[in-house]
Amino acid sequence: EVQLVESGGGLVQPGGSLRLSCVTSGFMFSGYDMGWFRQAPGKEREFVAAISWGGGQTVYGDSVKGRFIISRNNNKDTMYLQMNNLKPEDTAVYYCNAGTFIGTTYDPRDRWWGQGTSVTVSS
Repeated sequence: EVQLVESGGGLVQPGGSLRLSCVTSGFMFSGYDMGWFRQAPGKEREFVAAISWGGGQTVYGDSVKGRFIISRNNNKDTMYLQMNNLKPEDTAVYYCNAGTFIGTTYDPRDRWWGQGTSVTVSS
């Protein structure tokens, strides 16, 4: 059974940091490109960041460039999202996904998704 389990969310003040984790099982993690998405209440799902299977290619959404860092550890079947200088507009449920890069664009393929972890940025 394929599983993607996000963790690390919570309440943080503006300017603070959080590190999200996505622990996976049931598929060959090292063979898949991976991505993070988020969805705020009442809004469409938004692309956050993606990383290629070997970690050599990363891409970020414009709203998080320079603040968030995506990484992965293929030995632990885990992907991470380091979020720095958080802003209230970063408040959302964050989801990890196993998709694929098409050139420099990440396609989630609507294949495998986690259940999400909630991030709230508020003073």
